[in-house]
Amino acid sequence: MKLDAIDCSLLTALQENGRIPVTDLAEQVGLTTSPCLRRLKILEQAGIIRGYGAQIDQEKVGLPVSVFISIKLERQREEALKRFESAIRKCPEVVECYLMTGSRDYLLRVVAKDLADYERFLKDTLTRIDGVASIESGFALAQVKYSNALPISEQG
Repeated sequence: MKLDAIDCSLLTALQENGRIPVTDLAEQVGLTTSPCLRRLKILEQAGIIRGYGAQIDQEKVGLPVSVFISIKLERQREEALKRFESAIRKCPEVVECYLMTGSRDYLLRVVAKDLADYERFLKDTLTRIDGVASIESGFALAQVKYSNALPISEQG
């Protein structure tokens, strides 16, 4: 699906405020309510809009620690990758996981209450996943920028 200027405007507006009333959204992008709803439904059915959710302040909910973890597996065969990914999907502490190129296989972002909480996750969960060869952790000192808003533009 190619995005036109109105689609881009809709997506940008929703990224700024996912709870905007449809009437306000329609007015903001220059449509009436019915065509706006139709476009939203099309974007949802195409999987471009995957869902709607709240952005939660991790510090205010008692999870101020962010740890970035590089994982190297013993083997990079498909079954080893699938086994690791399946285990990681079950870990609520892991909020992001990426399969990487380069010397490491995965990059994770884990949130924790404190260092002891992270140590528990490391010892009780991560080191027990079959096939993990090495783990390198880096602690975030401060969050300089965070956004889940994509820089959307028309597709040509």
